[in-house]
Amino acid sequence: MESLLESPSFKTISSAIKSTNHPDGSYVLALTSLGNNYVSSASSPSNAIHLFDKSSLQCVQTLKGHESATTALRTVRGIGGSDRHMLLSAGKDGCVIAWDERSGDSSITMTTSGRSRTLLSCDASHNGLTVAAGTDLQKEDAFILYWDPRKPAVPLRVHGSTHSDDITALHFLKNSPSPTSRQILLSASTDGLVSTSNSAEDDEDEAVLNVGSWGCSISQAGWIRGSSTNRVWAASDMETFSCWSNELDMLQNCDIRNPSVHSHGRTWVTDYLITCQNTKRSDSNLAVFVGSNEGDVALLSSSDVTDSSAPWTINSVWASGHTGVVRSVFWDENHEILVTGGEDSKISAWRCPIPGRSSESAGDESTMDMDSAILKRERDDDMDVSESEPEGKKVKW
Repeated sequence: MESLLESPSFKTISSAIKSTNHPDGSYVLALTSLGNNYVSSASSPSNAIHLFDKSSLQCVQTLKGHESATTALRTVRGIGGSDRHMLLSAGKDGCVIAWDERSGDSSITMTTSGRSRTLLSCDASHNGLTVAAGTDLQKEDAFILYWDPRKPAVPLRVHGSTHSDDITALHFLKNSPSPTSRQILLSASTDGLVSTSNSAEDDEDEAVLNVGSWGCSISQAGWIRGSSTNRVWAASDMETFSCWSNELDMLQNCDIRNPSVHSHGRTWVTDYLITCQNTKRSDSNLAVFVGSNEGDVALLSSSDVTDSSAPWTINSVWASGHTGVVRSVFWDENHEILVTGGEDSKISAWRCPIPGRSSESAGDESTMDMDSAILKRERDDDMDVSESEPEGKKVKW
């Protein structure tokens, strides 16, 4: 896998629709969407959570965030039986917080019992009645904590032997028609393991369903939704990418920096993987966003992410939007907008052509009005938002 195919609808976007900056000059660690706003989490010492109007990218609200480093931010539906979408965050202060942006304060705060522990990841189940968080390693223990958000003071159960190091990713399986399958929790850790567990099982020995060993520190992971079966993707601290079956047998293991473009006066070299996002409109069902140390972003896809010999395709490049490492992306697929955030404190919104659609029909990104680009629909879908924790191409077009 030494070269990238160029999509027939390939497009370079060199001008953002709109850009703004974090009010506090902090890194943009994570991005998500809530109603009419895009939402970002800021690095320390700010730790704030900012809401930006989708049409103007003006900061319309700031939530205080965690007392010590917000480590995860996502949008979930139905926390504690509510029918609303809410922001859910975890922090080094040992809390998972469901935010009520209407009041500008926390709605539900779930805390660790006894000694406070750094939390690195979190998610909520499909019905919102279970919240899970993963801790860092302290002494010899790393825990997955489960809460009923209606009784947030003490965890429902604590699993301490699933992983032996920092738990960097947690994701409930939310698209299954089976209520039992929706209790399955995917976890990944710097111990090199990806695991699936039954979140409703008190006995941890009985709870663990499948375990896959990669042998390297895992920084991110998530579900790959399929029509007939679900698979798993994972990314390591060494910028390698892997794909796993639903029983966690490894199907693909590659260095995401290897596929590159050097042809027709064009050059793209990947420096790091930013994150992956499920998409209904790509043949591979998984959009892989990668970045350069210069601050450019590209969308890669594979004709078959389960096949290590399958070619990779570069679909789009967003160039010159940032002056350094891009920490986070959020693909607002409903509105064909890509939002990027970086270590330069900048947040940019770009037109994001759908892979496979002709570039002529994508419109003029440099002149597209933000309102017409975004406000096609104001309905939030049920989302599975991944956090981004990367680190780096050369674009010459």
